[in-house]
Amino acid sequence: MSDIATEIEKHLASTAPHVEVLLVEVVGADVLRVFIDAPDGVTLALCEQVTHLLGDYCDRFSLEVSSPGADRPLTKPSHFRQFLGRQARLRLREARDGHRNLMGELVGATEETVTIAAPSGVVAIPYAEIVRSNLVPGD
Repeated sequence: MSDIATEIEKHLASTAPHVEVLLVEVVGADVLRVFIDAPDGVTLALCEQVTHLLGDYCDRFSLEVSSPGADRPLTKPSHFRQFLGRQARLRLREARDGHRNLMGELVGATEETVTIAAPSGVVAIPYAEIVRSNLVPGD
């Protein structure tokens, strides 16, 4: 997790503990995109509240706070476990069998690896090898 992501996660944990930070992205040089989730779902009012809580970042970035959407990012072992049986897309740091992107059904998740049933077979991938992962919509 990047320094800014860790900083945002800690800040929201103390100011809005019911909000889970799913992903923080710096897009280009000036856009900060924060994906959040909450037990009762993400509403416009919650996005506005989080935007206000992260107001200190507005002097450096254009801030975007959003719900996870249908292609929800998967960033923690608990996310992968929550969505076992669903289709996911993984982008890897380095190619495996000539491919940096894998798509398939999530079939297992430990604290160290996620297991995916891809067209090429069942593969266990350490989280450290994953650059980005998300659910595949329409599943």
